[in-house]
Amino acid sequence: MIFLDEKQHKQVSSAVAAAELKSSGEIVTITTQQSDSYSDIALVWAAIVSFALITILIFIPEPVLHWYGALHGEWNAEWLPYEVFAIAAGIGILSFLLVWLAQLWTPLRFALVPGRVKDARVQDRAIDLFKVGAEKRTQGRTGILIYLSMSERRAEILADEAIASKVDAEVWGDAMNAMLAELKNGRLAEGMVAAIDRVGDILARHFPRADDDENELPDRLIEL
Repeated sequence: MIFLDEKQHKQVSSAVAAAELKSSGEIVTITTQQSDSYSDIALVWAAIVSFALITILIFIPEPVLHWYGALHGEWNAEWLPYEVFAIAAGIGILSFLLVWLAQLWTPLRFALVPGRVKDARVQDRAIDLFKVGAEKRTQGRTGILIYLSMSERRAEILADEAIASKVDAEVWGDAMNAMLAELKNGRLAEGMVAAIDRVGDILARHFPRADDDENELPDRLIEL
């Protein structure tokens, strides 16, 4: 999925190049629409609603059976156990399918995903991408990933071992907050640049650029 036009891509790439001129750090930027499909969460919600309706029918069957009988013109029907079971099973299956289908609408599915689950999935995806794109990819172990997941509105900054040994993870909070603040206003490129600038300043203090430093990782923004 494309988030930025060519001009905005150059804006981000230029910010990475400028930040790397001040330090030996290598900044990788990645953005994606979402970090997970959350299909398992959709199934959980469908199961919860289905189970809840079946439970209600078991403990308070009269209103449902009365409605079902009226629907079929059987106002005073007496229901046999297997008929009640069949109705309960039908309601359970139908409600499961309806709730699951409703969550095919992405905004609803994301609204039903707990925040802690989003945090964990974004972090897991960032770690996977970090291992592929930045970890141990530089001679001095100075790679760092700035990762943004759009739908979750969450970001992660992960650093290779040389940086992590000198800079606490909490230090990157300012960079992430700056990025997310711009994102709230729909300014993705500016948000990435704000994060890159702050990360660059931190790297410059701890890992000043050496005379023989080489650009080991691409400066361009990767969109997934």
